Amino acid sequence: MVKDVCECAPGCAIPPDALESMWLAADGAAIRTLAWPAPEGPSRGSILFLPGRADFYEKYLETFEDWRSRGWHVSAADWRGQAGSGRLAADPAVGDIADFSIWVDDLAGLFAQWRAGAPGPHVVAGHSMGGHLVLRALAEGRIDPDAVVLCAPMLGFATPIPRVLQRLYARLMTRLGDPARAAWKASEKPGAREKTRAILLTHDERRYAGELWWKAQRPFLRLGPASWRWLRRASESFDRLDAPGVLEAVTCPVLLLATRRDALVSWRAIARAARRLPHVRLVAWGREARHEILRECDPVRDRALASMDEFLNREAPTPVPAPTPPPPASPQA
Repeated sequence: MVKDVCECAPGCAIPPDALESMWLAADGAAIRTLAWPAPEGPSRGSILFLPGRADFYEKYLETFEDWRSRGWHVSAADWRGQAGSGRLAADPAVGDIADFSIWVDDLAGLFAQWRAGAPGPHVVAGHSMGGHLVLRALAEGRIDPDAVVLCAPMLGFATPIPRVLQRLYARLMTRLGDPARAAWKASEKPGAREKTRAILLTHDERRYAGELWWKAQRPFLRLGPASWRWLRRASESFDRLDAPGVLEAVTCPVLLLATRRDALVSWRAIARAARRLPHVRLVAWGREARHEILRECDPVRDRALASMDEFLNREAPTPVPAPTPPPPASPQA
Protein backbone atom coordinates (compact mmCIF):
# COMPACT_ATOMS: atom_id res chain seq x y z
CA MET A 1 0.00 0.00 0.00
CA VAL A 2 1.39 3.36 -1.01
CA LYS A 3 0.95 6.14 1.53
CA ASP A 4 1.90 9.38 -0.20
CA VAL A 5 1.27 12.67 1.56
CA CYS A 6 1.56 16.28 0.35
CA GLU A 7 0.36 19.65 1.51
CA CYS A 8 -0.29 21.32 -1.85
CA ALA A 9 -3.91 20.25 -2.30
CA PRO A 10 -6.70 18.13 -0.85
CA GLY A 11 -6.66 14.45 -1.75
CA CYS A 12 -2.90 13.94 -1.93
CA ALA A 13 -2.82 10.66 -0.04
CA ILE A 14 -4.03 7.12 -0.61
CA PRO A 15 -5.98 6.42 2.60
CA PRO A 16 -4.83 3.40 4.63
CA ASP A 17 -8.29 1.80 4.42
CA ALA A 18 -8.46 2.09 0.60
CA LEU A 19 -7.35 -0.93 -1.41
CA GLU A 20 -5.50 -0.55 -4.71
CA SER A 21 -5.50 -3.73 -6.77
CA MET A 22 -5.70 -5.12 -10.31
CA TRP A 23 -8.86 -6.51 -11.89
CA LEU A 24 -8.45 -8.85 -14.84
CA ALA A 25 -10.65 -8.23 -17.88
CA ALA A 26 -12.06 -11.08 -19.96
CA ASP A 27 -8.94 -11.16 -22.17
CA GLY A 28 -6.57 -11.03 -19.21
CA ALA A 29 -5.77 -7.30 -19.39
CA ALA A 30 -4.94 -5.88 -15.95
CA ILE A 31 -7.11 -2.90 -14.94
CA ARG A 32 -6.05 -0.88 -11.91
CA THR A 33 -8.82 -0.35 -9.36
CA LEU A 34 -9.45 1.37 -6.06
CA ALA A 35 -11.95 0.21 -3.42
CA TRP A 36 -12.65 2.51 -0.47
CA PRO A 37 -15.36 1.31 1.90
CA ALA A 38 -17.64 3.71 3.71
CA PRO A 39 -17.04 4.46 7.38
CA GLU A 40 -18.75 2.19 9.85
CA GLY A 41 -22.43 2.84 10.20
CA PRO A 42 -25.50 2.65 7.97
CA SER A 43 -24.58 2.17 4.30
CA ARG A 44 -25.91 4.66 1.77
CA GLY A 45 -24.98 2.43 -1.17
CA SER A 46 -22.10 2.13 -3.64
CA ILE A 47 -20.62 4.40 -6.32
CA LEU A 48 -18.37 3.22 -9.15
CA PHE A 49 -16.40 6.12 -10.66
CA LEU A 50 -14.73 6.16 -14.10
CA PRO A 51 -12.34 9.01 -14.98
CA GLY A 52 -11.66 10.72 -18.30
CA ARG A 53 -9.05 10.38 -21.02
CA ALA A 54 -5.47 10.62 -19.68
CA ASP A 55 -7.08 10.79 -16.24
CA PHE A 56 -6.50 8.78 -13.05
CA TYR A 57 -8.49 8.14 -9.90
CA GLU A 58 -5.97 9.83 -7.56
CA LYS A 59 -7.29 13.19 -8.80
CA TYR A 60 -10.70 12.48 -7.29
CA LEU A 61 -9.77 11.28 -3.79
CA GLU A 62 -11.17 14.47 -2.28
CA THR A 63 -14.52 13.83 -3.96
CA PHE A 64 -14.43 10.16 -2.94
CA GLU A 65 -14.02 11.26 0.68
CA ASP A 66 -17.02 13.58 0.33
CA TRP A 67 -19.11 10.67 -0.95
CA ARG A 68 -17.86 8.38 1.84
CA SER A 69 -18.80 10.98 4.45
CA ARG A 70 -22.36 10.54 3.20
CA GLY A 71 -22.16 6.77 3.71
CA TRP A 72 -21.24 5.65 0.18
CA HIS A 73 -18.80 2.83 -0.61
CA VAL A 74 -16.59 4.15 -3.41
CA SER A 75 -14.80 2.21 -6.14
CA ALA A 76 -12.89 3.51 -9.16
CA ALA A 77 -10.84 2.18 -12.05
CA ASP A 78 -8.38 3.38 -14.67
CA TRP A 79 -9.27 2.71 -18.29
CA ARG A 80 -7.26 0.12 -20.17
CA GLY A 81 -4.25 1.82 -21.78
CA GLN A 82 -3.78 4.70 -19.35
CA ALA A 83 -2.62 5.54 -15.83
CA GLY A 84 -2.02 2.29 -13.90
CA SER A 85 -3.68 0.07 -16.54
CA GLY A 86 -0.76 -0.05 -18.97
CA ARG A 87 -0.39 1.34 -22.48
CA LEU A 88 -1.72 0.30 -25.89
CA ALA A 89 0.57 2.28 -28.22
CA ALA A 90 4.26 1.75 -28.91
CA ASP A 91 4.81 5.30 -27.67
CA PRO A 92 3.81 5.26 -23.97
CA ALA A 93 3.05 8.98 -24.12
CA VAL A 94 0.20 8.46 -26.61
CA GLY A 95 -3.33 7.42 -25.68
CA ASP A 96 -4.63 4.84 -28.12
CA ILE A 97 -7.44 2.30 -28.50
CA ALA A 98 -8.40 -0.05 -31.33
CA ASP A 99 -12.09 0.60 -30.71
CA PHE A 100 -14.17 2.16 -27.93
CA SER A 101 -16.14 -1.11 -27.71
CA ILE A 102 -13.13 -2.59 -25.89
CA TRP A 103 -13.63 -0.09 -23.09
CA VAL A 104 -17.37 -0.77 -23.07
CA ASP A 105 -16.63 -4.49 -22.67
CA ASP A 106 -14.23 -3.74 -19.80
CA LEU A 107 -16.82 -1.59 -18.05
CA ALA A 108 -19.54 -4.24 -18.47
CA GLY A 109 -17.34 -6.92 -16.91
CA LEU A 110 -16.12 -4.69 -14.10
CA PHE A 111 -19.66 -3.48 -13.33
CA ALA A 112 -21.04 -7.03 -13.11
CA GLN A 113 -18.41 -8.09 -10.59
CA TRP A 114 -18.65 -4.84 -8.62
CA ARG A 115 -22.44 -4.93 -8.44
CA ALA A 116 -22.45 -8.51 -7.18
CA GLY A 117 -20.35 -7.59 -4.15
CA ALA A 118 -21.33 -3.99 -3.40
CA PRO A 119 -24.32 -2.91 -1.30
CA GLY A 120 -27.07 -1.10 -3.18
CA PRO A 121 -28.31 1.16 -4.45
CA HIS A 122 -25.69 1.04 -7.22
CA VAL A 123 -24.60 4.29 -8.87
CA VAL A 124 -22.13 4.67 -11.76
CA ALA A 125 -20.43 8.05 -12.25
CA GLY A 126 -18.18 9.10 -15.11
CA HIS A 127 -16.17 12.18 -16.03
CA SER A 128 -15.51 13.32 -19.61
CA MET A 129 -14.52 10.27 -21.69
CA GLY A 130 -15.59 8.16 -18.72
CA GLY A 131 -19.01 9.79 -18.93
CA HIS A 132 -19.25 8.97 -22.62
CA LEU A 133 -18.38 5.32 -22.05
CA VAL A 134 -20.78 5.01 -19.11
CA LEU A 135 -23.61 6.43 -21.23
CA ARG A 136 -22.75 4.16 -24.13
CA ALA A 137 -22.66 1.06 -21.90
CA LEU A 138 -26.00 2.15 -20.42
CA ALA A 139 -27.59 2.76 -23.83
CA GLU A 140 -26.39 -0.63 -25.09
CA GLY A 141 -27.80 -2.45 -22.07
CA ARG A 142 -24.37 -3.54 -20.86
CA ILE A 143 -24.82 -2.11 -17.35
CA ASP A 144 -27.95 -1.67 -15.23
CA PRO A 145 -27.24 0.71 -12.32
CA ASP A 146 -29.94 2.33 -10.24
CA ALA A 147 -28.75 5.80 -11.30
CA VAL A 148 -25.98 7.44 -13.33
CA VAL A 149 -24.05 10.69 -12.85
CA LEU A 150 -22.20 12.15 -15.84
CA CYS A 151 -19.82 15.04 -15.24
CA ALA A 152 -18.88 17.02 -18.38
CA PRO A 153 -19.43 13.91 -20.51
CA MET A 154 -17.51 13.73 -23.79
CA LEU A 155 -20.43 13.55 -26.22
CA GLY A 156 -18.65 15.68 -28.81
CA PHE A 157 -15.61 17.94 -29.05
CA ALA A 158 -15.58 21.69 -28.37
CA THR A 159 -14.63 22.79 -31.89
CA PRO A 160 -16.28 24.78 -34.70
CA ILE A 161 -15.36 22.01 -37.15
CA PRO A 162 -18.51 20.05 -38.13
CA ARG A 163 -18.70 16.44 -36.93
CA VAL A 164 -18.69 15.04 -40.45
CA LEU A 165 -15.41 16.83 -41.25
CA GLN A 166 -13.87 15.68 -37.96
CA ARG A 167 -14.72 12.12 -38.85
CA LEU A 168 -13.46 12.32 -42.44
CA TYR A 169 -10.18 13.98 -41.46
CA ALA A 170 -9.45 11.50 -38.66
CA ARG A 171 -10.19 8.63 -41.05
CA LEU A 172 -7.82 10.12 -43.64
CA MET A 173 -5.02 10.60 -41.10
CA THR A 174 -5.25 7.00 -39.88
CA ARG A 175 -4.75 5.85 -43.48
CA LEU A 176 -1.85 8.20 -44.28
CA GLY A 177 0.43 6.99 -41.52
CA ASP A 178 0.68 5.06 -38.28
CA PRO A 179 -2.83 5.33 -36.75
CA ALA A 180 -1.28 5.12 -33.27
CA ARG A 181 0.84 8.26 -33.73
CA ALA A 182 -0.02 11.37 -31.71
CA ALA A 183 -2.75 13.55 -33.20
CA TRP A 184 -1.34 16.71 -31.61
CA LYS A 185 1.74 17.77 -29.68
CA ALA A 186 0.81 18.48 -26.07
CA SER A 187 -1.84 19.43 -23.53
CA GLU A 188 -5.48 18.30 -23.70
CA LYS A 189 -6.49 19.46 -27.19
CA PRO A 190 -4.93 20.40 -30.54
CA GLY A 191 -3.29 23.81 -30.51
CA ALA A 192 -3.21 24.18 -26.72
CA ARG A 193 0.12 24.58 -24.96
CA GLU A 194 1.11 22.52 -21.94
CA LYS A 195 1.84 25.60 -19.82
CA THR A 196 -1.70 26.89 -20.34
CA ARG A 197 -3.32 23.50 -19.75
CA ALA A 198 -4.83 24.54 -16.40
CA ILE A 199 -6.99 27.12 -18.20
CA LEU A 200 -8.82 24.26 -19.90
CA LEU A 201 -9.48 22.30 -16.70
CA THR A 202 -10.11 24.33 -13.52
CA HIS A 203 -9.92 27.73 -11.87
CA ASP A 204 -8.60 26.10 -8.67
CA GLU A 205 -4.81 26.33 -8.67
CA ARG A 206 -4.36 24.13 -5.58
CA ARG A 207 -6.40 21.30 -7.00
CA TYR A 208 -4.57 21.55 -10.33
CA ALA A 209 -1.25 21.47 -8.42
CA GLY A 210 -2.41 18.25 -6.78
CA GLU A 211 -2.62 16.54 -10.17
CA LEU A 212 0.94 17.58 -11.01
CA TRP A 213 2.12 16.36 -7.61
CA TRP A 214 0.65 12.91 -8.20
CA LYS A 215 2.32 12.70 -11.62
CA ALA A 216 5.67 13.52 -10.02
CA GLN A 217 5.16 10.88 -7.32
CA ARG A 218 3.81 8.26 -9.73
CA PRO A 219 5.27 8.84 -13.21
CA PHE A 220 3.22 5.95 -14.65
CA LEU A 221 0.15 8.22 -14.38
CA ARG A 222 1.41 10.51 -17.15
CA LEU A 223 -0.20 10.32 -20.57
CA GLY A 224 0.04 12.78 -23.45
CA PRO A 225 -2.05 13.39 -26.57
CA ALA A 226 -4.45 10.91 -28.11
CA SER A 227 -3.71 9.04 -31.32
CA TRP A 228 -5.37 9.62 -34.68
CA ARG A 229 -7.03 6.25 -34.24
CA TRP A 230 -8.47 7.36 -30.89
CA LEU A 231 -9.94 10.44 -32.60
CA ARG A 232 -11.47 8.33 -35.34
CA ARG A 233 -12.98 5.84 -32.88
CA ALA A 234 -14.27 8.66 -30.68
CA SER A 235 -16.09 10.18 -33.64
CA GLU A 236 -17.59 6.80 -34.54
CA SER A 237 -18.68 6.30 -30.93
CA PHE A 238 -20.37 9.72 -30.92
CA ASP A 239 -22.33 8.61 -33.97
CA ARG A 240 -23.51 5.47 -32.17
CA LEU A 241 -25.05 7.55 -29.40
CA ASP A 242 -26.46 10.07 -31.88
CA ALA A 243 -28.38 7.38 -33.78
CA PRO A 244 -32.18 7.82 -33.54
CA GLY A 245 -33.80 5.97 -30.66
CA VAL A 246 -30.58 5.12 -28.78
CA LEU A 247 -30.73 7.66 -25.96
CA GLU A 248 -34.52 7.73 -26.06
CA ALA A 249 -34.52 4.09 -24.94
CA VAL A 250 -32.50 4.75 -21.76
CA THR A 251 -34.79 4.35 -18.75
CA CYS A 252 -32.18 4.76 -15.98
CA PRO A 253 -32.22 8.14 -14.17
CA VAL A 254 -29.29 10.31 -15.37
CA LEU A 255 -27.81 13.43 -13.80
CA LEU A 256 -25.82 15.60 -16.24
CA LEU A 257 -23.34 18.12 -14.78
CA ALA A 258 -21.90 20.43 -17.44
CA THR A 259 -20.55 23.89 -18.16
CA ARG A 260 -21.58 26.02 -21.12
CA ARG A 261 -17.99 27.32 -21.35
CA ASP A 262 -16.32 23.91 -21.60
CA ALA A 263 -13.26 24.22 -23.86
CA LEU A 264 -12.80 20.46 -24.31
CA VAL A 265 -16.19 18.81 -24.76
CA SER A 266 -19.23 20.09 -26.61
CA TRP A 267 -21.88 21.82 -24.51
CA ARG A 268 -24.29 21.62 -27.45
CA ALA A 269 -23.91 17.84 -27.60
CA ILE A 270 -24.58 17.57 -23.86
CA ALA A 271 -27.66 19.81 -24.09
CA ARG A 272 -28.90 17.76 -27.05
CA ALA A 273 -28.49 14.55 -25.05
CA ALA A 274 -30.43 16.11 -22.17
CA ARG A 275 -33.35 16.73 -24.52
CA ARG A 276 -33.30 13.12 -25.72
CA LEU A 277 -32.87 11.20 -22.46
CA PRO A 278 -36.30 10.35 -20.97
CA HIS A 279 -35.31 10.52 -17.29
CA VAL A 280 -32.65 13.23 -16.92
CA ARG A 281 -31.73 16.24 -14.81
CA LEU A 282 -29.28 18.78 -16.26
CA VAL A 283 -27.33 21.11 -13.96
CA ALA A 284 -25.25 23.70 -15.82
CA TRP A 285 -22.69 26.40 -15.06
CA GLY A 286 -21.35 29.35 -17.02
CA ARG A 287 -17.92 30.96 -17.06
CA GLU A 288 -17.39 30.14 -13.37
CA ALA A 289 -16.75 26.47 -14.23
CA ARG A 290 -14.24 24.79 -16.51
CA HIS A 291 -14.10 21.17 -17.64
CA GLU A 292 -13.22 19.49 -14.32
CA ILE A 293 -16.32 20.47 -12.35
CA LEU A 294 -15.52 18.12 -9.45
CA ARG A 295 -12.08 19.78 -9.14
CA GLU A 296 -13.29 23.35 -9.46
CA CYS A 297 -13.34 26.10 -6.83
CA ASP A 298 -15.55 25.36 -3.83
CA PRO A 299 -18.72 27.24 -4.90
CA VAL A 300 -18.92 25.23 -8.14
CA ARG A 301 -17.86 21.96 -6.59
CA ASP A 302 -20.20 22.33 -3.60
CA ARG A 303 -23.16 22.91 -5.93
CA ALA A 304 -22.21 19.82 -7.94
CA LEU A 305 -22.09 17.65 -4.82
CA ALA A 306 -25.36 19.10 -3.53
CA SER A 307 -27.03 18.45 -6.90
CA MET A 308 -25.82 14.87 -6.79
CA ASP A 309 -27.14 14.43 -3.24
CA GLU A 310 -30.55 15.77 -4.22
CA PHE A 311 -30.69 13.60 -7.35
CA LEU A 312 -29.64 10.39 -5.62
CA ASN A 313 -31.89 10.95 -2.61
CA ARG A 314 -34.79 11.07 -5.05
CA GLU A 315 -33.75 8.49 -7.65
CA ALA A 316 -31.64 6.02 -5.64
CA PRO A 317 -32.81 6.26 -2.03
CA THR A 318 -31.42 4.02 0.65
CA PRO A 319 -33.60 0.92 0.91
CA VAL A 320 -35.83 0.94 3.96
CA PRO A 321 -35.24 -2.24 5.95
CA ALA A 322 -38.26 -4.42 6.37
CA PRO A 323 -39.80 -4.11 9.83
CA THR A 324 -39.01 -6.89 12.24
CA PRO A 325 -42.13 -8.99 12.78
CA PRO A 326 -43.38 -9.14 16.37
CA PRO A 327 -42.65 -12.34 18.29
CA PRO A 328 -45.42 -14.90 18.29
CA ALA A 329 -47.88 -14.55 21.11
CA SER A 330 -47.44 -16.91 23.99
CA PRO A 331 -50.07 -19.68 24.02
CA GLN A 332 -52.83 -19.16 26.53
CA ALA A 333 -52.84 -21.50 29.49
